[in-house]
Amino acid sequence: MRSLFNLYGAMLAKGIITHTLYVLVAVGIGFALGLVLGVLLSRVPKWSGVILPVLSIFQTIPGLVFIGVLFILWGNTYYTVIAALSVYAMFPVLKNTYTGILGVERQYVEAAKGCGMAPLQSLLKVELPLAMPTIIAGLRMATIYTVSWTVLAAMIGRGGLGIFVYQGVDSNNNTLILLGAIPAAALAILFGAVIDLLQKKVTPRGLQKGVSG
Repeated sequence: MRSLFNLYGAMLAKGIITHTLYVLVAVGIGFALGLVLGVLLSRVPKWSGVILPVLSIFQTIPGLVFIGVLFILWGNTYYTVIAALSVYAMFPVLKNTYTGILGVERQYVEAAKGCGMAPLQSLLKVELPLAMPTIIAGLRMATIYTVSWTVLAAMIGRGGLGIFVYQGVDSNNNTLILLGAIPAAALAILFGAVIDLLQKKVTPRGLQKGVSG
């Protein structure tokens, strides 16, 4: 074990850092895009009948294919990886934002109007807070998916824990595969736990019992 870490320790540390940065940047961009687009879509629900099915079809495109297409268009750059991961991370957040906002009971929206709130005030102070558990659930899904999708960065030589997985597969070395897979699984568990704590923080007190149940 010691010889293994002496041989791959520095490479593993770099892979974990690179993998984590990819996830943080891509999920951050995907969350921002998904939140904004989900809000806009909730304002014009009739568009959802066209846009959501199209997005669902696009989401079925394998990440390997998508990152390969971007590689052809943009070349071997970090932007290629970030763009691909951000798009995939956006989908769960967009869908959950749209679903969460439309799921807010009309009585709360009407009460906000009765208090003289403008539509933007109602969105920021009533609808988004009440939809936040659903939105954060989308963020959790996007983050965990992105941890696994980031393995594809190694396919175009852009680092991450996928390096160990691909090298292990090529050389039929199970140890190398595990050296990449185990830290990736640990990152997914860690990010999931952090987002669970975030969800408890942002969920209105009146909804926390229902969410925890």
